[in-house]
Amino acid sequence: MVTRNSWSVRTRLTLIAITVAFLCGLLATTVLLLSLHDLADSFRTNEVASAAMEVIHLDEETSAPVTLPQGDAAGVQVVNSVGMVVAATPSLTGAPAVADFAPPAGSTRADRELCEIPEFPGRCMVVVALRIPRPGGDWLIYSVDDAVPWYVQPQVFAVLVGACLVLVALAGIGAHHMVTRALRPVSDISDHLAEITATDLGRRVPVPEAHDEVGKLAETINQTLDRLEGTVEQQRRFASDASHDLRSPLTAMRTQVEEALLYPDDTDWSAKATAMLASLDRLQALVSDLLMLARIDAGTPASREPVDLGELCGDELERRKRGVEVVRELKPGLVVEGDRLRLARLLTNLMDNAERHAVSQVTVSVTEEDGTAVLEVLDDGAGIAPEQREVVFHRFTRLDASRSRDAGGTGLGLSIAREIAQAHGGTLGLEDSPQGARFVLRLPLTR
Repeated sequence: MVTRNSWSVRTRLTLIAITVAFLCGLLATTVLLLSLHDLADSFRTNEVASAAMEVIHLDEETSAPVTLPQGDAAGVQVVNSVGMVVAATPSLTGAPAVADFAPPAGSTRADRELCEIPEFPGRCMVVVALRIPRPGGDWLIYSVDDAVPWYVQPQVFAVLVGACLVLVALAGIGAHHMVTRALRPVSDISDHLAEITATDLGRRVPVPEAHDEVGKLAETINQTLDRLEGTVEQQRRFASDASHDLRSPLTAMRTQVEEALLYPDDTDWSAKATAMLASLDRLQALVSDLLMLARIDAGTPASREPVDLGELCGDELERRKRGVEVVRELKPGLVVEGDRLRLARLLTNLMDNAERHAVSQVTVSVTEEDGTAVLEVLDDGAGIAPEQREVVFHRFTRLDASRSRDAGGTGLGLSIAREIAQAHGGTLGLEDSPQGARFVLRLPLTR
């Protein structure tokens, strides 16, 4: 069953154009037909009045005969002042007066359209009444002829209807042609999109020359494909790097187990277990980070509560094992809206990174700046080159040996920290510092 919703855009727009053209043509035909009818009716009334004027002329030159010449009108009657028909054309001979109205006072002419005259059954007639002053009283002359029909003439009606139909046909053909031409780029875009697959994201849809809505659509689709290609490529690299990083501790543990099985008598099982625990710790940290990223990418909602950022940092720093000296500059009372656990994870990741690369000291400060809470973590290590300050936030980033994730990290901590900052409406970046790396978190304050 074909429903209206299954019609194509081309069909719907063509039908709309045909309907609008038909309504406009019908309106124009009606207006024109009414105008022509009024004009023809006025002309016919004047003709009927002219026939009565001929009787007046005859009456002035001669005495009114009992039988008047037929003339061009369907009938003419002369009625005296007492209502008696004293003269008539052959078509009205012996008939009573065809009308009973007279021109109003001060006027010599009046006309009406009557459809119930016995002498002209089934016909509507135009009746013109003329007043003729007489010494014994005013006489009336009634001149009668067929009224103009609503369609004026069959030929006129046929021409108007034919012109309306031609207009509708031309509108339908023109609309179909224009819509087809306008939608051709859309068909090309659809065909190209259908051919693009996950392994062929480098293709783009054609952009039409016209800078119209379809052109903007094509440009938007290409921009979306650019972002999609970048995202897919990032996911591929992420999957490859994750597989490599998961494989590394597993391979190390397998090698250790196989070596122990080959030489069971010479194996120090306590030392071997300690070595395997280190690989397990690295594997557990990596899996934990991957799960955190998966939750963030999936948009898992986090709890929201007022959190004193300075107090949170103080509590987390108290619980940490101190690998290097930690200098605290924490301003209390700076409250932000967020998830306490995730903000604690953000600080932990920044501290893990700072302690891995610090020489002897890490400085943690919480201050207020322009209505925002600012958390800074500064280490006194080798620092990061300006051109690599954004790269370090990419997942599984490999830098030089001095700040490589092989120093103990998973390569995901900074990426997770930035994702958490953005989820809280804040920013996390690297800024200039005299020495080492200076990570700066900015979060909106809650008043």
